Amino acid sequence: MTFGSTVALGALAGLTIYLGLPVGRLQLLSTRARVGLAMFSVGILAFIFVDVLSHGSEIVEEALTGFRAGRRSFGAVLGLTALLGAGFTFGSAGLGIIERRLRPKAPPPPLAGGSAEATLDPAQLALLQGHARRRALQTGMVIAAAIGLHNFAEGLAIGVSARAGAISLATVLIVGFALHNATEGFGIVGPLGDVVPSWRWLATAGLVGGGPTFLGALVGFQVTSAPLELAFYGVAGGAILYVIGEIWQGMRRYGHRELGLLLLSAGFMAGVLTDLVVAYGGG
Repeated sequence: MTFGSTVALGALAGLTIYLGLPVGRLQLLSTRARVGLAMFSVGILAFIFVDVLSHGSEIVEEALTGFRAGRRSFGAVLGLTALLGAGFTFGSAGLGIIERRLRPKAPPPPLAGGSAEATLDPAQLALLQGHARRRALQTGMVIAAAIGLHNFAEGLAIGVSARAGAISLATVLIVGFALHNATEGFGIVGPLGDVVPSWRWLATAGLVGGGPTFLGALVGFQVTSAPLELAFYGVAGGAILYVIGEIWQGMRRYGHRELGLLLLSAGFMAGVLTDLVVAYGGG
């Protein structure tokens, strides 16, 4: 497989994320349906979290096996372990700090005993609604960025396989990641609630979430680096865990707990089933 075809197919695998994004434009969804969609996305993210950290752990465990066999130094094992931990810390705590500093300033709260609608004039109420919209869109974009980190690592796998001449494996990886990325669009728009994003926002979110698959395929074909891959796995794992907590906290106020948990399980299984395509090909 040539460099050009590898990059083109990597881009195709990433672009399937746009299949799920238009759902965010639907305005006929009830609160119950939106909670279900959001929790379905949590299930997908939960699977990605498990998948990401398992791949990261494999890299560290391979180094540990090499140390036991005398092929690797203890410093290499310690360095990779620290890299995974540092990446995870940046993806979780670091992302939380950055997101809080970038968060739009909220309008002053209503007087004690009153609701926002009752105590704010129309201009203040519009400001409050605008803040809620920006907050939801910001959370969605953070999710897209976290998924993008994960997809970069997937792209690396595509590029490395193609460069090694494992064309059948690279092809199955591309098909599997394409199917898997198609579900990730729901993970981005699910937590938006009743906020309807613009087409421009959806296009940007798809580029942030799916574009790194293309970049990863490009880099993976040219450079093979376990530490680079491990760093992205660590950051992606921490970021995804942070995002899951944000969505879970935001959806609790809407109720429908049993439905949410059922859809969470369905989302997790959707991730498992699409990943089986990759596993079947030896990925």
